[in-house]
Amino acid sequence: MNGPLVMAVIFVMTMLIGVPIPFAAGIATVAGLLIADIPLTLMAQAAWTAFEPFPLVTIPLFILAGQLMEQGGMSEKLVNIAQKLVGSYKGGMGLVTVVACMFFAALSGSGPATTAAIGSITIPAMQQEGYRSRFAGAIAAAAGALGSMIPPSNLLIIFALVTDVSIPRLFLAGIVPGLLLGLMLMLVVFVISMKNGYGGTGERFQWRPLLEALWDGKWAVFAPILILGGIYAGIFTPSEAAGVAVAYGLFVGLVIYRGLTWAKLFQAFKFTAIVIGTVLIILGSTKAFGQLVTLFDIPDAVLNLFQGLIDSPWLVIGVFYIIVGMWLESIPQIIIFTAVFFPLVTSLGIDPVVFGVFTVMTCEIGFLTPPIGVNLFVASRISNDTIEQISIGVLPLLIPYVLMILLLVFFSGWVTFLPDLVLGPMR
Repeated sequence: MNGPLVMAVIFVMTMLIGVPIPFAAGIATVAGLLIADIPLTLMAQAAWTAFEPFPLVTIPLFILAGQLMEQGGMSEKLVNIAQKLVGSYKGGMGLVTVVACMFFAALSGSGPATTAAIGSITIPAMQQEGYRSRFAGAIAAAAGALGSMIPPSNLLIIFALVTDVSIPRLFLAGIVPGLLLGLMLMLVVFVISMKNGYGGTGERFQWRPLLEALWDGKWAVFAPILILGGIYAGIFTPSEAAGVAVAYGLFVGLVIYRGLTWAKLFQAFKFTAIVIGTVLIILGSTKAFGQLVTLFDIPDAVLNLFQGLIDSPWLVIGVFYIIVGMWLESIPQIIIFTAVFFPLVTSLGIDPVVFGVFTVMTCEIGFLTPPIGVNLFVASRISNDTIEQISIGVLPLLIPYVLMILLLVFFSGWVTFLPDLVLGPMR
């Protein structure tokens, strides 16, 4: 009996009838184990090895830190800084949304969290300034996806755990693509705003209000400097940095801004518990799934399939990831398909760090495409628009993401410049 084919059919069929992805992967894995006559204890062993790596603690800590910083009032400070920086230009509040999302991305590590934290402030403001509602929601959704690229990124951490690639190296590699993508989004927002006459006070930019806003929000601005600077200076590891981020978020939220209450603390811990619980369930079931994928030589089969496309495997994988991302959430997508494609790309000499950035970039498009696009759901809830309306509004904002993927496909060397400069070339 063809084990891989049976696993694939069961996996797809169970998802089609509405079985949650972790359980669908678990059922397919059990079928594969029975076919290969492997003891079912492999499931428990795989889950244990998935939960064992110490860097896994980084994910819940960064999620909690992002929640504490959002609930504690840092997002409002960042929006105020962005307002003073770019708010006077045409499409100012749209530009503010992108810039504020870039700032908050360096705190939260999550695309949906960034969309919620910044969008809840700027979407109503854009609607009041006459922005078309679906466009306002689309800006927050598209800019919020930067939270998955600009470090510290939860998806880059997941990729690192699956592949054993250095987390600091991945973080450094995500900085330039994240910032470049943010600038491209700002350009699209500016052009559309100019065409439609959205926003803009017409006032000239002044340094004094910006400096005053920076001073008022200095504790929020210092957070990414502390977290990322500590990692790259070798003061603490990414896991320790996550713990520092939680302590900093608690201190600033309770003592400085005093935005944290017992109710908000409870909400932050509850949200973190739900998210990490989901991640652990996905990791446990899909780890065994990934081991069986290797056991059945599926990566070799994929490599043979790609032999005729060896000059442009990037493009094919990218299209595949984008299509899958429309139906699959990002974390299981990374865990499941990295096991299939990572041996292929490394055998072709593609830099693992570049592939990590490429993988997360395709996942960001998944945040913005129905029917699973999480950022779309968050933005639609805030703007009171339907998913269909937000999906139409986000179409022009997908152009920078597609251009970034093409840049990664055809000119990938620039991605590793910063990690090679700071940490030295990867051996």
